[in-house]
Amino acid sequence: MKKLLTATAATALLAGSAMADGHSEIKIGVILGFTGPIESLTPSMADAAELAMKEVSDSGKLLGGAKVTSVRGDSTCIDAGAATAAAERLIAAEGVVGIMGADCSGVTGAILSNVALANGTVMISPSATSPGLSHMNNEDNGLFFRTAPSDARQGVVMTEALMDLGIKEVAVTYTNNDYGKGLADSFQAAFEAAGGTITINAAHEDGKADYSAEVGALAAAGGDRLVVAGYVDQGGSGIVRAALDSGAFDSFHFPDGMISAKLVENFGSEIDGSSGQHPAPSDELAAAFTSLVGGAFEATSPFTPESYDAAALMMLAMQAAGSSDPAAYKEKVMMVANAPGEPIQAGELAKALEILAGGGDIDYVGATGVELVGPGEAAGSYRLVGYEGGQEVTAGRK
Repeated sequence: MKKLLTATAATALLAGSAMADGHSEIKIGVILGFTGPIESLTPSMADAAELAMKEVSDSGKLLGGAKVTSVRGDSTCIDAGAATAAAERLIAAEGVVGIMGADCSGVTGAILSNVALANGTVMISPSATSPGLSHMNNEDNGLFFRTAPSDARQGVVMTEALMDLGIKEVAVTYTNNDYGKGLADSFQAAFEAAGGTITINAAHEDGKADYSAEVGALAAAGGDRLVVAGYVDQGGSGIVRAALDSGAFDSFHFPDGMISAKLVENFGSEIDGSSGQHPAPSDELAAAFTSLVGGAFEATSPFTPESYDAAALMMLAMQAAGSSDPAAYKEKVMMVANAPGEPIQAGELAKALEILAGGGDIDYVGATGVELVGPGEAAGSYRLVGYEGGQEVTAGRK
């Protein structure tokens, strides 16, 4: 079956490249969890990626005039089988020449291992942050990149944020998957190295109706704050509700999987005094991207600017390579992402395409200040958040 899929996909890739040279169509897959535990985040992520595709298509400058079409697939965020099937469909049936995605770390690793490697398909994830994906770079044939930083860095940033608040003893609960465990382990190592105390570091399962037992164990261990490394549309919010209702904790720290407008909608002023962080650009870059979006979608939602950048990098790499064949353009992703070259902001993709067509170099800054380090890893920066008067506020940057 895998050999058949590989042959079919190879034919599709060759056809995609030929169509690009003939000023026709290039298809890029957008695989995100449109259903599942982060479904409130993914609509704006997809819209951002498709904004970059529209910008490039409208310019008429990609590979001599090719148009770019988005083909969406649902990763579910948590079901590796469903995510793999979605990727197989997009490659074999739809003929996509790259995947913007996936989103959650477990399904991203599954698609990379089971589909992308077999078919030579480039993946650029805007949000898969598990440190375990860094190790896969040694085995991915140069096909995998990400525009969000690894949770190895988020663990350090989270530690610094809590220490700055004078919080040195916390309980931790994490969603029982690659993302949750990777982040919890990274945070524990950083927090304890900084002199902090983790009273308990316990997994929770998503999809439960009652989290009173989990919260009971967390409360028994105690701590000045509860760190909830979960998903806002799933067990993470269930944990917070149970903790608030039982009086076990009244302040929380939220990593990226919990931060969205949905969190404020769910809890309002009940989480005043809490804190958190998520990957985000500088204030200047955020303002520029918000202006570019023009209210079409929520420009500052977590991983939304990273999604624009992921799609943009893929298309700029194609231009640099002179081909939409992943075997060719995968070699150009790092080149267009980093110096030296003309700095390229979000909204300047036509300019970048012109420079590359003329044989020049670009340094893609984009919506998030892109810099890829190591084998396709994002250096990344973080926005610190607080909660006051039932609203999320910016508390600083790291």
